[in-house]
Amino acid sequence: MPSIKEIKNRIGSVSSTQQLTKAMKMVAAAKLKRAQDKVIQLRPFSQKLSFVLSNVSSSGSVNNEFFNERDVKNILVVVIGSDKGLCGSFNSNIFKQFNLLSKDDFYQNKSLTVLPIGKKVKDFFKKTNYKIINDYWDVLKEFKYDKASEITDNIMNMFKSGKIDKVDIIFNEFKNVAVQNTIAENFLPVNELSEDNNSSHNYIFEPEKNKIISDLIPQTLKTKFFKSILESSASEQGSRMTAMSQATDNAGELLKELKLTYNRSRQAAITKEILEIVGGAEALNN
Repeated sequence: MPSIKEIKNRIGSVSSTQQLTKAMKMVAAAKLKRAQDKVIQLRPFSQKLSFVLSNVSSSGSVNNEFFNERDVKNILVVVIGSDKGLCGSFNSNIFKQFNLLSKDDFYQNKSLTVLPIGKKVKDFFKKTNYKIINDYWDVLKEFKYDKASEITDNIMNMFKSGKIDKVDIIFNEFKNVAVQNTIAENFLPVNELSEDNNSSHNYIFEPEKNKIISDLIPQTLKTKFFKSILESSASEQGSRMTAMSQATDNAGELLKELKLTYNRSRQAAITKEILEIVGGAEALNN
């Protein structure tokens, strides 16, 4: 059994850890509220923009290189994670999703390139044999729409030049504090509406259709990428808040056990001292 001093030191250590996890939970809660508000505001705009692009593109043939599906040889996977840890299974879920994606039959015998967003993602893929684009792993600190626009422009240029034939994006979609869905979705080429979902309306376009589509595609993709980052940011804070709440509760349970052990050890030490005093007094009397 550990000594009373050791137990007392451990109680102090666990108490300090509990205070730290409580503080981190409160910080995560404050950041989550801001991130959640941004996501909720952006979602309708992003969905409507995608809907408009799909409807316009579905009304007849489309002459645009970003719609053209090619023989896929080179694939770029954008993986969005976090810069910091202590956020539960947030990053590990992303890596599991990437591993599932890479093992799919479609991705076999293809050249995979990874664009990591977040320090934890960069550190993970640094240990693998995949080709990595390390230009944007540190952009999460002050992420604005301008940065999303810059990254999307570079991805579109790579696709346009033929360096890559397909782009996928992996991120955590925010549902609520306790639930985040890991999403792997197609980014490029742009998907047209299926025939079942095609609109039966005939549109009159001004300016002409291909010009509208050429303007809509960059806007839609940039908004989609920006939304993915905001979804990931809200998911990170939700996951961290949950993890810190659980850590605080676990620390509380551990403190109860340690205090009980401490009281037992202290009582045993006191009893032992009393017995020694009584035994010594009896020895003197004899």
